[in-house]
Amino acid sequence: MDGSSLFSFIDAVSSDLYVIPKYRTAFVNPFTEIPTLDIICSYFNKDGEPLESSPEYILKKADKALREKTGYELQAMGELEYYIISTKENLYMAEDQRGYHESTPFTKWEHLRTEAMQAIAQAGGQIKYGHSEVGNFEVGDLMYEQNEIEFLPCPLESAAEQLLIAKWILRTLAYKYGVRVSFAPKITLGKAGSGLHIHTRLMKNGKNVMIDKGKLSNTAKKMIAGFLDLSPSLTSFSNINPTSYFRLVPNHEAPTNICWGDRNRSVLVRVPLGWTGNVNMVRMANPLEEAPENSFYEKQTVEYRGSDGTADIYLLMAAWLLLRGMASK
Repeated sequence: MDGSSLFSFIDAVSSDLYVIPKYRTAFVNPFTEIPTLDIICSYFNKDGEPLESSPEYILKKADKALREKTGYELQAMGELEYYIISTKENLYMAEDQRGYHESTPFTKWEHLRTEAMQAIAQAGGQIKYGHSEVGNFEVGDLMYEQNEIEFLPCPLESAAEQLLIAKWILRTLAYKYGVRVSFAPKITLGKAGSGLHIHTRLMKNGKNVMIDKGKLSNTAKKMIAGFLDLSPSLTSFSNINPTSYFRLVPNHEAPTNICWGDRNRSVLVRVPLGWTGNVNMVRMANPLEEAPENSFYEKQTVEYRGSDGTADIYLLMAAWLLLRGMASK
């Protein structure tokens, strides 16, 4: 196959590549009339060796190095934010910039999000949930409605693949419904931008090591320190469009400080609630039901909030694996 048409860094004078399907990624295309199997591929050079410059292979090598040198596995889960752009409807409009977890009829494109989630799941995506997001506004005859689909933690290569497939499915559905979907970091000033927040957690021997005795572990804190230390370089992979930096402004739940904090959405690295307290909220909310004791420590993650839809997701996750030096010291 012509590698110069696949990668900008391959010259046409010597561009032949082998493209080999990865069987585990195969899924039935949810849109074709004739049953069709779609599949993600790996790339190999003329000698049948993995293409060293392929972003997918760079991530695979970095992941292997982390496991071999530290015994840790880094897992990730993405939060894919996007806008649906359609003609304006005047009935039951949501309040400007108040669309977070809104329901129909105030949100108009819940059915597209639900259909997308079903198609993503059928394609192998591991979805946590989906919901409408903060952003909703009007410009002329157009309506802009923000949504989000969140995934579950999984190995990095699978996390990257799921995000790529999800973006393709959303774009295909937008075409089907005659609307536009945008993953742009910022559409206009004064309105919520779209990020690609990615939660991460370190695993060892199948156990989440982010929590120690109910508190954030030293290993997790060292990993956070790595995020902060490498943050200037990470933007090379997580924010590759000038509009990326229009998103990073105060009062729009975007990171404006290279620091970390509990629950704080203005920091680069947020530590979300992790069910680490001793209060059994499930039992309190459902007093007539049998509720298990708290056992949610394995769910603790830390969220990198700097990236957006322009990110080169494979190279970004590969760069994160440089954190192994921080976490293993």
